[in-house]
Amino acid sequence: QVQLVESGGGLVQAGGSLRLSCTSSGSLLDINTMAWYRQGPGKQRELVAAIFNGDRIQYADSVKGRFTISKDDNKNTVYLQMNKLKPEDTAVYFCNLANVYGRGTWGQGTQVTVSS
Repeated sequence: QVQLVESGGGLVQAGGSLRLSCTSSGSLLDINTMAWYRQGPGKQRELVAAIFNGDRIQYADSVKGRFTISKDDNKNTVYLQMNKLKPEDTAVYFCNLANVYGRGTWGQGTQVTVSS
């Protein structure tokens, strides 16, 4: 089974930046969808950013212009660069990779806390 490991979370002040990494134990070659989700305190898990079919990128309106999703196929890693962080960005961030058949794998999550 493919395993995902997230890293890069931490505590930052509002306006700061963090870069999250999601490294897969397997190749990204057959991955159809690469996505970052988050779940804030008392909230449901929501989609933050995704790469569909290798090139189509989608962002939640709340992070558009501040977050950037990218990938490095050679490193089997998906990134989420988060700039101009706001307290409402505080959440556990999860990576999810799914193949063309819809089979997905979740990471364990990494905590991001933004102080005001």
